[in-house]
Amino acid sequence: MATGTADARAALPPAVAEVLAGYEDHLRSQRDLSEHTVRGYVTDVVGLLDHLARRGGEQPHHLDLPVLRSWLAQGRTKGHSRATTARHAAAARSFTRWLRRAELTTEDVGLRLVSPKAHRTLPDVLAPDQARAVVESAAGAEEPVGLRDAVVLELLYASGIRVSELVGLDIDDVDRSRRVLRVLGKGRKERTVPYGLPAESAIDAWLTRGRPALAVASSGPALLLGVRGRRLDAREARRVVHAAVAAAPGAPDIGPHGLRHSAATHVLEGGADLRSVQELLGHASLATTQIYTHVTVERLRAVHAQAHPRA
Repeated sequence: MATGTADARAALPPAVAEVLAGYEDHLRSQRDLSEHTVRGYVTDVVGLLDHLARRGGEQPHHLDLPVLRSWLAQGRTKGHSRATTARHAAAARSFTRWLRRAELTTEDVGLRLVSPKAHRTLPDVLAPDQARAVVESAAGAEEPVGLRDAVVLELLYASGIRVSELVGLDIDDVDRSRRVLRVLGKGRKERTVPYGLPAESAIDAWLTRGRPALAVASSGPALLLGVRGRRLDAREARRVVHAAVAAAPGAPDIGPHGLRHSAATHVLEGGADLRSVQELLGHASLATTQIYTHVTVERLRAVHAQAHPRA
């Protein structure tokens, strides 16, 4: 937690600080969120409660709609973007909903809070030939790290999984007979994701010739390993992707999430329905998946503008 947030939290009135601790425990133990997500929620709520305290509020029930609105308005005057304001509003609504369910307030004041929706920018995606160049950049490697990098690239694009899900895979999570992965996603929700023959070839080469050369006593069941034999770090996986993308002619500067975007876009363009793509990506809401329909439409518009004589 940043120093400013830690100082603000330490200065909160005792009753409010106690409630914040209970909310943080709820996020960790009951919602089973990642540490990064918990930290983000708590940081935003500390800002809200600090604003409450500066307005004289010392109890949870002092948090009313005018306080919520003035907190968001203050952020806008400081130059917060629509996306940041929308995130703050979502954090506030999560907190007030928990206050009501925990019977610490008589009303969920966040239900009446209206905030601007963040502008959703279309993600950069690779063209199919660029994607092929990226995932095949490590093909033919014989050294252990090159064999591992081939698996990183093939699986990220073949399955559309997140980089955190990739590095979290164990050997037993790969069902090679059916060519599917058992993936533990956000909120510890498990899903099954297929992958293709090129990825299977990369996995076979890695498990046969690559992983045994890097494995040490502390490697455990991790599918992918770093040079010291420990589970591969997500930062190293990102470095592998960026290096491969940089070598592909004309490719936009994307990371692992860009490969995920590309996989989803190409599957949709190949005729898959939106529900199937939602399940593939592990999205809780179909609305999250719908951004890929906008990507495909924008690409169609670009092709039309370039190719049609009366565009």
